Amino acid sequence: MPRIRTPRQGSMQYWPRSRAADIVARVRTWPASKDVKLLGFTGYKVGMTHVMLKDNRPTSLSKGEEIAVPVTVVECPPIKIAAVMLYKKDAYGTHCVGQISTDKWDKEVARKISLPKKAPQKVDTAGVHEIRVLAYEQPKLTTIGKKKPELFELGVGGQKMEERLAYAQGLLGKEVTVKDIFSDGQIVDSVSITKGKGLQGPVKRFGLALRSHKSEKTKRGPGSLGPWHGFKGYRVAHQGQMGFQQRMEFNKQIIKISDDMKKVNPRGGFLRYGVVKNQYMLIKGSVGGASKRLVTFTVARRGKVKVQKEAPEVTYVSVTSKQ
Repeated sequence: MPRIRTPRQGSMQYWPRSRAADIVARVRTWPASKDVKLLGFTGYKVGMTHVMLKDNRPTSLSKGEEIAVPVTVVECPPIKIAAVMLYKKDAYGTHCVGQISTDKWDKEVARKISLPKKAPQKVDTAGVHEIRVLAYEQPKLTTIGKKKPELFELGVGGQKMEERLAYAQGLLGKEVTVKDIFSDGQIVDSVSITKGKGLQGPVKRFGLALRSHKSEKTKRGPGSLGPWHGFKGYRVAHQGQMGFQQRMEFNKQIIKISDDMKKVNPRGGFLRYGVVKNQYMLIKGSVGGASKRLVTFTVARRGKVKVQKEAPEVTYVSVTSKQ
């Protein structure tokens, strides 16, 4: 058989492959929703385990049987709503034009930002195109040893702007739990900063094939780079940063949301994390990012996939030691 050659490797959709600006993922657009509620939630990635559940997929060959499924455990302590962000849209994009803050701030937030001394007065809401809420996590409720909370924005669903604004203002200074936003069996999208791997060569970074052992100079290089004067095109696979980049994964199913920590904590705790102390989600499959990293989950945005599925019956969750 002839040798298979792959001169073009690596998706140009992800370019430049540089490090993310922040360790907390930024969601730039939020899916449309008729329900008046928050369109996302965040949680700390704990680790992975496996569960036994009854397969309820209608076209599966193992329908009705008990199967093993790998799941990711995500601890979701309640978040607090700090402010309502008002956005207007013009020919140059979407811009924040006002903010309605709360008077109740946790003292830990001062580690992240300068707390306002007084909540601002009412702002003009005429012509507002989009409403989001500014929320922050409470890492003090977990065992990861983190003191500085993360601030992030969450979208607000609804058809009428007045309903969305009234709903967001009603949440100011209050706690919101993951059960208020998501339910068992729901399909969501995950947005996270992937695990950083530092400087890597083109073989690992782009999947290039090794050159012949008789090749001159390098064996793990991309081959000919063009003219002799050394011009290097950006489309050619080179070494560089790998990982620690923002990525979105579509259509992840929530297997279960629970607050019974005894059913998920293994003996000795999770490796490189500890024990779960708050509500948690079991997400089918893997989730991007390292352990202890904040992951954002949003309402599914692809219309061909049903947003709500029937939750499978979980019969067993592995709590064997991960040490």
